[in-house]
Amino acid sequence: MYKTIVVGTDGSPTADRAVEAATVLAKEGGARLHVVTAYRSMSPAVVSLAGPVMVDTGAELAMRQEAANEIGERAVAQWGAQLDCEHHAVLGDPVTAILDTAERLDADLVVVGSKGMRGARRVLGSVPNSVSHGAGCAVLIVKTD
Repeated sequence: MYKTIVVGTDGSPTADRAVEAATVLAKEGGARLHVVTAYRSMSPAVVSLAGPVMVDTGAELAMRQEAANEIGERAVAQWGAQLDCEHHAVLGDPVTAILDTAERLDADLVVVGSKGMRGARRVLGSVPNSVSHGAGCAVLIVKTD
C-alpha cells in the first residue's frame, strides 16, 4: 500500500504512539520508515544580561543536533527493528523538517501525533495541523492525547 512512510518524533511518550503506529503500517505493508527529528539553532548573536554580545561558536548547534540524533536513534532502535528504517535529524522547526523530508523522499504517507490539536494551539497552529495542511501526500494523525 505505502512504500515510504515518514514519521516525526520529539522523543515524548505521545510521539512514541505515532512512531509505533507508523511502524505497524510499515511492517504490514513492507514500507521503508523514515523517522524525523528536528532541532533548531541559536541566533548567531545573542545579547546577554551582562551586556556584551555572545556569539554561538557552533557548540550549541552541535549539542542540539546530537540530542536530535539520540532521540531518532532511540526511536529506530525501539520501533524500527526488523524493518527498513532510517533516521533523519533535520535543522529547522518540526513542521518544515517533516514536510521537507517527506517531499525529498517522495513519501506516500506522513504520520504525526495529535498533540496540540485541542484548545488554543488548535487555533494558533500545531504540528499535526500544519503538517496535514502542507503535506503533498496522505497524512495519518494518530490519537495520542
